[in-house]
Amino acid sequence: MIPLRDENPTRTTPYVTRALIAVNCGVFLYELLLGPDLKQFMMTWGLVPQRITAAFVTGDEPVTAGLVTLFTSMFLHGGWAHVLGNMWYLMIFGDNVEDLLGHGRYLLFYLVGGLFAGLVHYFSNTISPLPTLGASGAIACVLGAYVVAFPGTRVTTLIPFFPFFQIASIRASIVLGFWFVIQFFSGALSLAWSAQGGTAWFAHIGGFAFGWVAMKIRQRGSPEPRWIG
Repeated sequence: MIPLRDENPTRTTPYVTRALIAVNCGVFLYELLLGPDLKQFMMTWGLVPQRITAAFVTGDEPVTAGLVTLFTSMFLHGGWAHVLGNMWYLMIFGDNVEDLLGHGRYLLFYLVGGLFAGLVHYFSNTISPLPTLGASGAIACVLGAYVVAFPGTRVTTLIPFFPFFQIASIRASIVLGFWFVIQFFSGALSLAWSAQGGTAWFAHIGGFAFGWVAMKIRQRGSPEPRWIG
């Protein structure tokens, strides 16, 4: 299922969501200009679990190197499909979460969720020498918050049944719940197969769980719920 848009208007302009999209796209365009230096750039600024272990466990790397890459890796992408897919989800679902939380808290929520997602990925394979890139962990955090806050919102969704396609209006809880189930089982299979590369499934799982729990906690502390569904 591919979400096309949600039927959930906002009351405020999503400045932070737009800024995050602009920064991610800007960094990606910079990557395209690096040519043969791109690989070293990714190894330096991507999240490499082996380097984090060296920084915090063995002391073979500066601690700052591990901390910085947990943050910088959120703004790197490995290709056009990677960056466009991530920014598409952020554009559809981020504006409503920003509207709910407010600009400043939303930015903090996004960054902390991304850091948590990166740590979950790290603990899933602490010795991997491969760099992890992408905003998907932070965006998964936004999706987890969205499904709690707006479970009944209708999402216009493209459903591919090759060679046919169907467009349907589906509840957000189903669209994003299906997304999470895919991430969960893919992560479980990656462990069973001892996969060393590819998609950072556990960053997605960790980010989604963080957003879901954080929004649940917020709901309990809010005297006047503002969510839909």
